[in-house]
Amino acid sequence: MLKKSTLIVVASFFLFTLPISCGKKDGKAGAAAQQQTPQPYKYIVAEQGPATIFRTYPARLEGKQNIEIRPKVDGFIDEIYVDEGAYVRKGQALFKIRNPQYEQSVRVQEAAIKSAQAEVATAQMQVTKTKPLVDKGIISKYELESAVLALKAKQANLAQAQANLTNARVNEAYTYINSPVEGYVGSLPYRHGSYVSSATAEPLTTVSNISSIYAYFSINEKEQLEFLKQSPGESVTEKLKNSPAVNLILSDGTEYNQKGKVESMSGQVDPQTGSFMMRATFANENGLIRSGYSAQIQIPTYLENVIIIPQSATYDMQGKIFVYVVGKDNKVVSQEVTVNPLPDGQTYAVSSGLKPGDKVVVEGVGILREGAEIVPKETSMKAVLTSPEAAQK
Repeated sequence: MLKKSTLIVVASFFLFTLPISCGKKDGKAGAAAQQQTPQPYKYIVAEQGPATIFRTYPARLEGKQNIEIRPKVDGFIDEIYVDEGAYVRKGQALFKIRNPQYEQSVRVQEAAIKSAQAEVATAQMQVTKTKPLVDKGIISKYELESAVLALKAKQANLAQAQANLTNARVNEAYTYINSPVEGYVGSLPYRHGSYVSSATAEPLTTVSNISSIYAYFSINEKEQLEFLKQSPGESVTEKLKNSPAVNLILSDGTEYNQKGKVESMSGQVDPQTGSFMMRATFANENGLIRSGYSAQIQIPTYLENVIIIPQSATYDMQGKIFVYVVGKDNKVVSQEVTVNPLPDGQTYAVSSGLKPGDKVVVEGVGILREGAEIVPKETSMKAVLTSPEAAQK
């Protein structure tokens, strides 16, 4: 009886477990079949159209005029009439230099003039006295000629004394240093009592006229040729005049609210760097930008007949950019592309790697693999860029 019961239990166990094992096998097969089933993915058809890209270059900013203020005479700084960063007008006093010898020189020359004037008056009297005597034949003409020559010599001495006075007054005026232009005062490295001269290495200060700002930047030979080709005109002057407006990106990443214009470029390439120096000018009437700022210049490049794709349709691998293109039998093929980002921050302009009519997958790029079969669903560029996923990005 015992053996029979044991057999019945064992048999029941096998009968119970058999359906379970069969169920597991059927489940795995179903999952595999489900994984192999092609899934729907959206794509866009590559089309050509116009686009604008920006090339960015680091730039240094300088005022329209940056005038170094240097003394023409030596002496001690007696007065400083301005403060650092102050706005000054043309002719406004900046410094006074104290050196008594220039005041003394003026007084000496003024005295010399008085002496010379007295000598001229004496010589003139001699001529006046001699002339009647010559006319009456009392004395020879030689006496009159001698008196006239003496008068001319005294007049020349007076003229020299007057010139010396003028020079002394000019030197004295140099002790007052005025601003040659209107603008903003830079740093003041020398203080009251400092000895300065024309040989002093560092200027007393710098006055910057920043009503306009010059942005200096460099481009290489290839970029220079592309820049000139895009601007209409026969000569370089005409091409610069007809070149597009440029943007100025400040150090905090914001765009300056005034457009600029490239007005000049160096006449030859720098043999050290292989680049050309360019200068763009920006209006700065409110004085917000100061000399010495660092910034970036953006030059627009207008492209025609380029393919535009969403940035979300690309993926990066080892520094290269790829897209998935729907190929034969609806299998995706990885394709390397060369792109330029567009100002909207959402799209790329494709310069190589795609051709018109290519079907570019625009969703699920991160989970697709080379050769995977999909069910392609066509969509539009507008739909991709206005999708909730694009808005979140």
